[in-house]
Amino acid sequence: MGKPTGFLEVDRVDRTYKPVEERIKHWKEFVVPLGEPDVKAQASRCMDCGIPYCHNGCPVNNQIPDWNDLVFHGDWKEAADNLHSTNNFPEITGRVCPAPCEASCTLNIDDKPVTIKTIEYSIAERAWKEGWIAPQPPEKKTGKKIAIIGSGPAGLAAAQQLARAGHDVHVYEKNARPGGLLVYGIPDFKMEKDVVARRVKQMEAEGVTFHCGIHVGQDLSAKYLESKHDAVLLAIGSEYPFDFFAKSPGRDLHGIHYAMDFLPQQNRRVAGEPQRPKTEELSAKDKHVIVIGGGDTGSDCIGTSFRQGAKSVTQLEIMPEPPVKENKALSWPNWPLKLRISSSQAEGAKTQFSISTTGFSGENGKIKKLHYTRVNGNLQPIKGTEGALDADLVLFAMGFSGPVENDVVKEFGLPVVARGRFKGLDATERDYRLDPERKLFCAGDIRRGQSLVVWAIREGRQAAHSIDKFLMGSTTLPR
Repeated sequence: MGKPTGFLEVDRVDRTYKPVEERIKHWKEFVVPLGEPDVKAQASRCMDCGIPYCHNGCPVNNQIPDWNDLVFHGDWKEAADNLHSTNNFPEITGRVCPAPCEASCTLNIDDKPVTIKTIEYSIAERAWKEGWIAPQPPEKKTGKKIAIIGSGPAGLAAAQQLARAGHDVHVYEKNARPGGLLVYGIPDFKMEKDVVARRVKQMEAEGVTFHCGIHVGQDLSAKYLESKHDAVLLAIGSEYPFDFFAKSPGRDLHGIHYAMDFLPQQNRRVAGEPQRPKTEELSAKDKHVIVIGGGDTGSDCIGTSFRQGAKSVTQLEIMPEPPVKENKALSWPNWPLKLRISSSQAEGAKTQFSISTTGFSGENGKIKKLHYTRVNGNLQPIKGTEGALDADLVLFAMGFSGPVENDVVKEFGLPVVARGRFKGLDATERDYRLDPERKLFCAGDIRRGQSLVVWAIREGRQAAHSIDKFLMGSTTLPR
């Protein structure tokens, strides 16, 4: 702890956003970073907690008090080394993580947690600027060859760890660029894609080989990969979307789409990348847009729609409106249920809670209205509350049930448990191996179900630990 009285003397100050009217005109990041003096002042607020709950709040178990202290004393390089010891991609989590560590911070009892996410971002960006982040190729090779299917955060984290351990790592990605949802799901205004590209470049220099534009299970046999490698890691994510309206009136009208049909298109436009063949071009320009679902994906649809020139954007959530402030005695240090206004929602979206979609209607095969009813706390319809909203484009952002099962999963003949997730063999779920008779492993959303980027990074690191131990008999890779 750098300054014992820092939390008493310094108020919480965090990064700000550029004005709405300015930021919705472009696809660039719009967060205004804190200057170095402010970051050091914020780091001084970190307390000498007897139990640093932020450690458990962080899925990758970042040593938060340690690098806060280092930042306060101006030792940025050691802070960067410490941060990278637990997190392969802190510049990514410093942008898109919801910061469960801050919810667990002792100062959050008073609603003024340490600005951990901002400090993490500042350390990572300082490290890139100073040239401290360089390739770390292994001193010697093991002769073992590993295939990783999927290049999202789990696949990337595992690939980097395994390459540094001396293995020959090959990553297979069905899209044109590595990154998975980091590149094709998260909009550029939340994270510009050169952030991912510079990490990919570092990993290539460390010995990772990326094979893009290859859809394993279709373009290349999954079993062939298994036969040619000493281990195979499945990190293909959880891409199969929920659709609760398959039997609803008007579901077949034109203009109703899944969020992940909509978001990747804009990311490809920004990058100048061609759309997939036979893909219908989707745009919110001059349309009344309705987003069904209140999570991060729904928020991304809102921000994208505004930047495309939507006439209006309405977000529907079936759950009741959460409280503005949580009950700390019941929730802390866990992630609380409370009302959160995302930066995209703050750009002008209308959010309605306790509302259930009952169907759709339109003209000439195109959607024009979304029909709904209000629901009570038990999610049951309230008679007499039926209504309709103008709708030219409806986007489903209701989550994902599990992995796509018609390619890799089908070829390997893998059973899928509830909600489409795989489980490791070990009772404690620390073994990422799928079958004791096969050299198959899995990590990320395909294993735990849809989750956060930071959880995917943890899964990738732990899967790398399991794979290295499987191949070599022991491992020095951290869990």
